[in-house]
Amino acid sequence: MAQLQVLGVVVCRVFRVPTPAGADPTKQEFAEELITYSDTFNKIVFASFKGDTVKEAGPAFDHLENALHKFNDGPFFLGHEFSLVDITYIPFVEKFQTFLSGVWNYEITAARPKLAKWIEEVNKIDAYKPTKTDPKVIVELYSSLFLAKH
Repeated sequence: MAQLQVLGVVVCRVFRVPTPAGADPTKQEFAEELITYSDTFNKIVFASFKGDTVKEAGPAFDHLENALHKFNDGPFFLGHEFSLVDITYIPFVEKFQTFLSGVWNYEITAARPKLAKWIEEVNKIDAYKPTKTDPKVIVELYSSLFLAKH
């Protein structure tokens, strides 16, 4: 766990965001809950690729939508502060959004206005822009990994 905390501090410094330890206790606790949930979120969405994708993945995105309602002072998970929580989720959400839209025509932001706003705001962050992957590459890669017949 100590290595994860050190990594979190380094990532926060690179992206120039406050560390969760610098947040108020309510935000600190919520940040820890969301970071812990990220593994479950990813497992749910990845598992959905083998079943009824839209039905099975939907609750995971609903969870994020609900989490984004916790602090209404900004578009990010901890309100106005872009944090390690946002950094934890955005690479996966970006790829899931592209793949689900490209393959199943499923828009994860439909009826999820906070999630849509969050994605929009993260996409404005200069440090994030170079990390984005070409949507065609995502669809091709994920299709080969998750839709290939063995």
